[in-house]
Amino acid sequence: MNTSYAQPLHVSARPLALAIDRWIWVFMAVFFIAVTLTGFIPNAIMKVEMVRAGTRPPFPPILHVHAVLMGSFLLVLLAQAWLMATGRRDRHMLLGRAAFLLVPAIVVVGFILVPTIYQQVWHGAQSAPLPVREKLGQKLLFLDNVALIQTSAGILFPVCTALALRARRADPGFHKRMMFLAVAVPLSAGIDRITWLPTTEPVSPLSTELYILLAVSPMFLWDAIRHRTVPRAYLVWLGLYLPFAIAIYALWDTPGLHALVPRILGP
Repeated sequence: MNTSYAQPLHVSARPLALAIDRWIWVFMAVFFIAVTLTGFIPNAIMKVEMVRAGTRPPFPPILHVHAVLMGSFLLVLLAQAWLMATGRRDRHMLLGRAAFLLVPAIVVVGFILVPTIYQQVWHGAQSAPLPVREKLGQKLLFLDNVALIQTSAGILFPVCTALALRARRADPGFHKRMMFLAVAVPLSAGIDRITWLPTTEPVSPLSTELYILLAVSPMFLWDAIRHRTVPRAYLVWLGLYLPFAIAIYALWDTPGLHALVPRILGP
């Protein structure tokens, strides 16, 4: 993950601006990690207590693998931003090789995890008492909708990461921005678990899509102000992101979706 911080000649060379140019990427990596932990830690604690109480089945092993891989990728992103901010480009380039291993592993594990969780809930709904069965049936309907977001992330994350890695030598500015934009897409998993955030779900996915845009807004606003233009990475990312967002919104909670997802993810 090569992230050059060279600035075009027309950009101001004020010390504060140059410092932000370097450290905003560290801030964004810390921010992404904070969002993830804010969403997942309380949710995980609640579910662990439910497992102990016998009100839900144990976590499938693939879930732990997924958590380790995604956590590792976020830490690598932070380390990469830190190395470039502190001028250790050689170490940055060496550590960047980890992305070539982590990204395919994350994608493969993610596509195993989604049907695993779905089938776990499905089997629970078949054997549970009637009141619990009805609740699990409603959860399955919601998981049909969530599958749209998961599929979108499962496609956009590797595509955006591949574009970023491909440009790491020819266009370092595109590379560093696209790496963060790639991570913003699966960030929805953490955002959706922050219970105190206002949400339009389960009626609509609009809030999730808007929160993803909000998550990347600090880096976008700084780039727009600093460079007085919109860097190409944002336009490419938006061109990829918007069609998926529109499709999710159009298919959300439709009869066709609820008929299709069980055929694909069900046992």
